[in-house]
Amino acid sequence: MKIVVLDGYTLNPGDITWDGLKALGDITVYDRTKPEDVIARIGDAQAVYTNKTPLTKEVFDACSNLRFIGVLATGYNVVDTAAAKEKHITVTNIPTYGTAAVAQFAIALLLELCHHIGEHSASVLRGEWSSNPDWCYWNYPLVELAGKTMGIIGFGRIGQETGRIAQALGMKVMAYDEFKHLELESETCQYTDLDTLLAMSDVISLHCPLFPATQGIINRKSIAKMKTGVMLINCSRGPLVVEEDLCEALNSGKVAGAALDVVSTEPIREDNPLLGAKNVILTPHIAWAPKESRLRLMQIAVDNLRGFIEGNPQNVVNP
Repeated sequence: MKIVVLDGYTLNPGDITWDGLKALGDITVYDRTKPEDVIARIGDAQAVYTNKTPLTKEVFDACSNLRFIGVLATGYNVVDTAAAKEKHITVTNIPTYGTAAVAQFAIALLLELCHHIGEHSASVLRGEWSSNPDWCYWNYPLVELAGKTMGIIGFGRIGQETGRIAQALGMKVMAYDEFKHLELESETCQYTDLDTLLAMSDVISLHCPLFPATQGIINRKSIAKMKTGVMLINCSRGPLVVEEDLCEALNSGKVAGAALDVVSTEPIREDNPLLGAKNVILTPHIAWAPKESRLRLMQIAVDNLRGFIEGNPQNVVNP
């Protein structure tokens, strides 16, 4: 089998191996692929892997040998799955590989908002402690989380894990999700409706998928329902947030701070309004990327193709 990886660099910049896929066929790995080069690079391959490189009906029409697409991520909106199904092309994704890592990162962002550890360290390294008349100082308000409420929008695996850590920090959790697992409820964790969550939460963390119903769920109207001084975390998808509205809320003080690992267009555009907002932390979509998570992702990607070859496909998103 001929296998092509269109954009393998983010998964494997050199610290893990492609050996699992090499054992399944003749593999060619490209770090990145421009849209205009996709058809030529796939050529007569039977299997192709993509992370963020779009695969369209035009590609499928031109690449008649293609039978398997492995998306190297959980989200698969880069693939026209309906067109792939029409061509009898199986599309798979990686449903669970970074639950612990993303939840950990969400809490890390929250703790950074509460303590500004990086900035205080930088302040000391600039000599501001050694020249200070007092034995301690702080450049930002410091926030204790115990007793506060975290609202989690999207209470799947990652949302649940984030909630578990938040409860360990002494927080109460309010969860909003279309699908409820009532066995998760306790004195410190309750499902609620979205408006109640917005009104009662001291921290709001986004963990829902990007669907038409959730696109722009954080907007001027929903922000108006929030507490003044709320903090916002987003480790899910950038388009969940209307960035212009969040920027306005940050600059006015309605939102005390926002920490975002994702934005509407990635890499971030130079004119993104959040780059000029007050009290914002932006990271380059790295919550998923610890080596441990990437090793799990790679193994699932290999297993997806092996299962397809053996006639037992798994993690199929266009059955």
